[in-house]
Amino acid sequence: MGFRMQHRNAADTSASGRDRYILLLLKNAGASLGNARGSPHLAVRNGRQAGRSQGSVMSYRMAIGVTVVAALCAALVGAQAHDESKYPDWGGQWKRPRGIGTQWDQTKPLGRAQEAPLTPEFQAVLEASIKDQASGGQGNDPHVTCVSNGVPRIMTATFPIAFVITPAVTYVHFEAFMPRRIYTDGRQFPKNEEPSYQGYSVGKWLDTDGDGRYDTLEVETRNFKGPRTYEGSGLPLHPDNESVILERIYLDKDNPDLLHNEITSIDHALTRPWTVTKTYRRDRNELWQDYNCDEANNHVVIGKENYFLSGDGLLMPTKKDQPPPDLRYFKQTRK
Repeated sequence: MGFRMQHRNAADTSASGRDRYILLLLKNAGASLGNARGSPHLAVRNGRQAGRSQGSVMSYRMAIGVTVVAALCAALVGAQAHDESKYPDWGGQWKRPRGIGTQWDQTKPLGRAQEAPLTPEFQAVLEASIKDQASGGQGNDPHVTCVSNGVPRIMTATFPIAFVITPAVTYVHFEAFMPRRIYTDGRQFPKNEEPSYQGYSVGKWLDTDGDGRYDTLEVETRNFKGPRTYEGSGLPLHPDNESVILERIYLDKDNPDLLHNEITSIDHALTRPWTVTKTYRRDRNELWQDYNCDEANNHVVIGKENYFLSGDGLLMPTKKDQPPPDLRYFKQTRK
């Protein structure tokens, strides 16, 4: 597992300058309020003057408060605009190219044709999955139960995805799964983070052409739980979940409506790192749908067997001569 990125401190230097500016505004506001309290021309000498003076002080304080808030808003808006100018335009909705299915390597068909560099043990897992699916089963595909695809498979973009870029985090939004977070604030990997299907992603922005604007996002993801597969054929990752997934995401040089993602999997089920390049096409006329996998999932997994719920709500087999589930905990009645 020696293939790991070296992280450099990618902290946004503009943030520290913005913070110093905001603190300076607050300090000056505090000094102005102090002067307002002790100013001789606002001194109270009698009841009538007291009323007028107190009103003047309150108005003065409110005016200072409004000024500070306006200045803070201007500072934050200005900083945000500055930050956005440094990052690429990945707006819109990103989809798989037309005619491309959900196979892992987009240039090859599902299953054996992927030519994944699997160890003999995990090549046998794939063969068993393909055989089971040919007989009507679901093989080694855990998504049949609506379990999250996880990383890296989630980046196949079975349904459209979208990127939301901020200086500290880049979010990848999916129709079918919770958002993915890629932290770009210079942090290291946490030591006690709960494992997840998506893992924990740390990235850094690169300006590869030296034009002063970031164009490439490099990402490393670890800390997984499983089971996870690359695609619906059941092409497996190792159940130890010690995968390291590396990505380089960037716009096509000639067509800004194409986004490329070079994904390298480093996994104990492989004999070597495996790199594929996925391409997404941009749709600027965004149309999002509410997708809930559980809502229309008629698959029922009991033990190691996969059954199907018929239209009339009855359990039915998915394979020839499939045994029924064990009903030992149900009271048997005769009709």
